[in-house]
Amino acid sequence: MGPLYPLGIINENVNLLIAFFIGIVFGGMLEAGGFTNTRKLAGVFYGYDMTVLKVFFTAALTAAAGLFIMHHYGLIDLTKIFYPHTYWLPTLVGGLLMAIGFLLGGFCPGTGFCAASTGKIDGIVFAVGVFLGIYFYAFTYTPVFEKFRNSTFMGQVNVADWLGISQGLFILIMIVIAIASFFFADWVQKKVNKNKSPEDLEELGL
Repeated sequence: MGPLYPLGIINENVNLLIAFFIGIVFGGMLEAGGFTNTRKLAGVFYGYDMTVLKVFFTAALTAAAGLFIMHHYGLIDLTKIFYPHTYWLPTLVGGLLMAIGFLLGGFCPGTGFCAASTGKIDGIVFAVGVFLGIYFYAFTYTPVFEKFRNSTFMGQVNVADWLGISQGLFILIMIVIAIASFFFADWVQKKVNKNKSPEDLEELGL
């Protein structure tokens, strides 16, 4: 909980309880925003609905800017925040596999489990598939997989350090890229949906 936990204002149990309720609110907002509908995520890949791109890009940059500002004013110590080591090739392959899974399943893990919790059959099937994939990977983990998993090690780095620029400049660059991508996404969406009928747009939730 940011600066509250180190100051002793909340303890570990209260921290977990607050996280639990934040998760409930987050899931409710996903459902209210229509993100438990497979057409939302698939729309990014097909170009007819760029809402997911805008929302998650905005969320990531808001979190990054918020952490940077809090660190600047001494409210949080970014050097004590854990993030995993970077293995760039396995990460690239894993990201590609996840993208294929998102496209085929119509969900990301978060939206998939939210959909499953509301009783949607496709969400339940997706959630079961996630667990099956985890078990399949665990029980087929061979030395070949392990060697690839540990390849192209870069240590605990972030993109700003890798580029040799400050965190603030990197966040600023990403904000500019985000704004430009939003305009481009709107252009793509309008172009893709230009010849669609009102009935088709209504079916897609647009």
